[in-house]
Amino acid sequence: MEYEVTATRRRPQRFEDMVGQDFVVATLQKSVSSGKIAHAYLFSGPRGCGKTSAARILAKALNCEQGPTQTPCGHCTACTEITRGASLDVIEIDGASNTSVNDVRQIKDEVQFPPNSLRYKVYIIDEVHMLSTSAFNALLKTIEEPPPYVVFIFATTEIHKVPATIKSRCQQFNFRLVPVELLKKVLAETAEETGIQAEDEALYWIARQGNGSVRDSYTLFDQVAAFSDGSITYEKIRDKLGLTGIDRINPLIEACADKDPEKALAQLDEILGTGVSVEQFTIDTAEYFRNLLLVKSGITKESLLGQNVQRFSARVLQSWTPVQIERALAIMLQLFRDIRYSLDSRYELELAVSRLSWISDYVSSAEMKSAIIQARKLLENDAGGTGDTHPFADADHSAGNTESSEGNQGMIRDTSIHMEEQSSGVTPEKEENEAPSAGDPFAELKQRFAAGTQKEPVSSEKTEEEYPAPHDSGEISPAADDEPAPESLEDLQEKIVSFFQETKNVVAAGLTQSFNWRREGGTLSFSVDTPFVLNQLENERREIVQELSRLLKNQITLEIKLDTEKPAEKEENPQGEIPLHVEMVRQMFRGSVIPQ
Repeated sequence: MEYEVTATRRRPQRFEDMVGQDFVVATLQKSVSSGKIAHAYLFSGPRGCGKTSAARILAKALNCEQGPTQTPCGHCTACTEITRGASLDVIEIDGASNTSVNDVRQIKDEVQFPPNSLRYKVYIIDEVHMLSTSAFNALLKTIEEPPPYVVFIFATTEIHKVPATIKSRCQQFNFRLVPVELLKKVLAETAEETGIQAEDEALYWIARQGNGSVRDSYTLFDQVAAFSDGSITYEKIRDKLGLTGIDRINPLIEACADKDPEKALAQLDEILGTGVSVEQFTIDTAEYFRNLLLVKSGITKESLLGQNVQRFSARVLQSWTPVQIERALAIMLQLFRDIRYSLDSRYELELAVSRLSWISDYVSSAEMKSAIIQARKLLENDAGGTGDTHPFADADHSAGNTESSEGNQGMIRDTSIHMEEQSSGVTPEKEENEAPSAGDPFAELKQRFAAGTQKEPVSSEKTEEEYPAPHDSGEISPAADDEPAPESLEDLQEKIVSFFQETKNVVAAGLTQSFNWRREGGTLSFSVDTPFVLNQLENERREIVQELSRLLKNQITLEIKLDTEKPAEKEENPQGEIPLHVEMVRQMFRGSVIPQ
């Protein structure tokens, strides 16, 4: 027998054979079985979903010798003639080729004559939206009050182009795209019917490329089967159709996740050397990032991903956050738009791959905003205890401030800009061991702020017994530490600040702001000017006492006082000196102040 394409050979001949159109099928079957036949139907929906097939099945159901019946026999004269397109009473008209008023006038003349041999005269008009406005208007009266033996069935892929006057005279049925699972199932049945072995992954790829159209899926299946030699695999599809494939994309993206642009560009050159086009690689990579985003969200459905979730790189999934993967997807989508007007599409692709190599340092605007808000709260707490003007205050509020306050605001702005550059990975001086974590890069800072702001100021009246000495005796042996004792209280303050800068920046920043250091015998005291700083130091009193005792080589008792009247010399801001609240933020973010 002569070869027949799959889309034609497997065209539905009964309502039960239609795929993915349950609502349409159930409604039409009930209408036919109950005898409630409308005089006009309007079938709309995407291409290849069964509109014309449903129209032919409805015509057979109305004219079958055993009917009208919801299940035509397919063997009687009426059914066979309609199937072959040879029936004189079922007229199929191409709306794109018959758009004029004269064509509609011919239909108006023909409907006056009853059917030749069948029960109903059925007019099936495909692509009805192509009719001219005059032709639609000429058809109105005919479809509104046709003879009882005439049924009109209109099919269109662009329902919005059909006039409302036509829609109101028809029963409308909207055909839907077919789900990937159903398409894969009918493709598997087709492969089994033709004796072809097919992998599930290959069938899923064909079904997804069909975009919900049964006809498109069958057409692509025929094309793949032609070069597969009786065995359809995803590897054959990838090699023959010039696809990139996940096995080739994984090493390239892993190199990007490792911040190795040289290796990533080498992988890209190897892929393009196999004949893969820039456009196809961009499409495949965008789909790869889309699937990674779904996997990160906990979606592992194979029909949605198109392949098994185990094939995706675990290293990339662990290295990149959902925000970073979303950014990578946005880069590839923008690349596809840019290559149409690019000087050289390969240049654009190489630039995009280079940008993917620093995605690991990408910080979203939401994360940056959260960090700035936390820094702002810190400065507000500091300013609230001293009465200073808030460093982020509006220009109107800062009009009456001193020159020192204006200088502080300038330094704050520069500090904020520098912190943003560091968080986005722009600053070259950023140390590798201080890269943002996979989650929230400021989680530790937020936790410290929350702990400090939720606690009320506590009394500084602590006895020595509550904080036992690090040694049994009251004296600390000089042999325990070769470091010389501080020469002055200023030297002592500088050394203990340096000690805590290595471990606890918040404590170091609080000690930096302390003043009025005094020592009377075995008691050491100093003052702070805000409850917030007092809370922070009280929480770490034990370690502060131990370190002071070590430096002084003698067990001491510590008193921390709250004094809101800070000495004037501490409030001054000599030229080139960093304000204390700015220094506190700088230490917290391990940044530096850029002078104006």
